[in-house]
Amino acid sequence: MQHNLTVYNTLSRKKEKFVPIHPSLVGMYVCGPTVYSDVHLGNCRTFVSFDLIFRYLMHLGYKVRYVRNITDAGHLEGDNDEGDDKFAKKAKLEQLEPMEIVQKYTIGFHDVLRLFNTIPPSIEPTATGHISEQIEMIKQIIDNGFGYEVNGTVYFDVDKYVKEFNYTILTNRNLEDLLNNTRELGGQDEKRGRLDFALWIKAKPEHIMRWPSPWSVGFPGWHIECSAMSKKYLGDQFDIHGGGMDLAATHHTNEIAQSEACNHTTPAKYWMHTNMLTVNGARMSKSAGNGFLPEELFTGNHPLLNRGYSPMSVRFFMLQAHYRSTLDFSNEALDAADKGYKRLMSAIGLLDKITVSKSSSVGNIKAIRQKFEDAMDDDFNSPILIAELFEVVRIINSIYDGKMTVSKADLDAIKSLINDFVFDVLGLKNDQVSSSNDIEDLMNVIIKLRNGAKENKDFTTSDRIREELTQIGIQLKDSKDGTLWNKI
Repeated sequence: MQHNLTVYNTLSRKKEKFVPIHPSLVGMYVCGPTVYSDVHLGNCRTFVSFDLIFRYLMHLGYKVRYVRNITDAGHLEGDNDEGDDKFAKKAKLEQLEPMEIVQKYTIGFHDVLRLFNTIPPSIEPTATGHISEQIEMIKQIIDNGFGYEVNGTVYFDVDKYVKEFNYTILTNRNLEDLLNNTRELGGQDEKRGRLDFALWIKAKPEHIMRWPSPWSVGFPGWHIECSAMSKKYLGDQFDIHGGGMDLAATHHTNEIAQSEACNHTTPAKYWMHTNMLTVNGARMSKSAGNGFLPEELFTGNHPLLNRGYSPMSVRFFMLQAHYRSTLDFSNEALDAADKGYKRLMSAIGLLDKITVSKSSSVGNIKAIRQKFEDAMDDDFNSPILIAELFEVVRIINSIYDGKMTVSKADLDAIKSLINDFVFDVLGLKNDQVSSSNDIEDLMNVIIKLRNGAKENKDFTTSDRIREELTQIGIQLKDSKDGTLWNKI
């Protein structure tokens, strides 16, 4: 399969030509949510970004197995095997079973991603559904000499691992600096080394979620689930491993260590990470009081928001920034994205209303398609693709206004271009079009009234109708074929 796709590989810290392990097949694993609370916008940005990547790989003709896990056990409050279990703590607060918490927030997660028009992954495994696979992997790590058990808890031996492998290969951090930034082991600490982490944790008597294992009745550490599930569904080595950049330093670093200790190979060929979110230039976080949930963004029910925005406007806003760039939320930026999205959909809505000509003055559509592909081949550069799309918007509007002509062949090529890149690759859909015939009938009545006012030379009423419709987001366009309307 011939293509020119390059991707930025966090592992090598440079762009590389994308060459899958198996021609025509791509295995992609993306770390999914920990479902103990509502999904936040940082998660959504990551999953919208990998939805774009998933869509473009399929557009290129690859058969893609996209695996995205659900973490429903083993994630403690601290990254260093400390604190309460997030599910057990939430279950006690809400007086529910942990699996009720999992079910509630998994459904909420799926509902939000459906609003963003993301394609579900090929496989969505859960940590609790793969306890046996995690236990088997831990056994192999111990047998290979990289794990040890203390009082029913199993730890990964980082000191032993670094003698054979590069523990900081993903982040390029200095190991000595990493050690210096890690607290000294206390007298009661079971770990042999400061960087060691838990593979299996012995459950305390009050711990609700627990499973039998060769070492104790307990539960898996957070990192082992992704190593075990990616191995099961994608093999010892696969093409792409993705997630938010906040996962690279600990979670993904430990995933690589576990997989190499077990399978003697790095798990993924390409590591891809999305960047963080900011609000008015400051990092988005609950503690800073500047974080908002997707629902609050849609409704505008938040002190920092002037109004709400449709899920498609927000998806468009996210795709206007490259997935590796910081995405800054502000009312001004959201308003601009909303206008751009509506302008794009307004132009697309004109395509079925255009009259074709024998000749065409729109230029080379194949060259435009090549520009679209060049943008996406450059590490999935959606901002460049969107910028190029607005050249097509200009062409469509010029044809509709009679300033350019288009042949049937070229019009069909433009429609194909829009379908391939706006709907299939960018994953946008036109939420500006009402499914109700009542709106169409009502607008026909209003247009007739306006036309009557124009015939009676009552231009004051005619202009007022146009202006007031514009204020509520409906645009009228007068042409030789009559008056047409669309949402803006």
